[in-house]
Amino acid sequence: MNITDPIADYLTRIRNAQKAEHRTVVVPASRLKIALTFILKHEGFIHDFKCFRDNKQGLIKIALKYQGGQGMFQKLLRQSKPGRRVYVSAKDIPYVKNGFGFAILSTSSGVMTCREARKRGVGGEYLCSIF
Repeated sequence: MNITDPIADYLTRIRNAQKAEHRTVVVPASRLKIALTFILKHEGFIHDFKCFRDNKQGLIKIALKYQGGQGMFQKLLRQSKPGRRVYVSAKDIPYVKNGFGFAILSTSSGVMTCREARKRGVGGEYLCSIF
């Protein structure tokens, strides 16, 4: 099956698993998805993740986190899409929910959160917003 937008598919699988109150979700792996998952773990939105090899591209098993019966994610929004890429400069990096959420950017220095990109003074492709 061809997937036109693998990042949107990744976010949708996590969103659907949380709505169904699953403890884990398995997504196809790529370097970008592993970087996104690492950021989610570092920000405290997931418990843990593990990468598995298979005969194709590999898999990422993500352990979702719940607090008081509610999932940690309120919204997972894809910003830059294959049909309309969104790029931001260092001075135009958005504040998500006035700083209560965060944006994930793909920069020349790697994939990072909006806070880290502001600190380093780099811009890049605005992948998604999470809050």
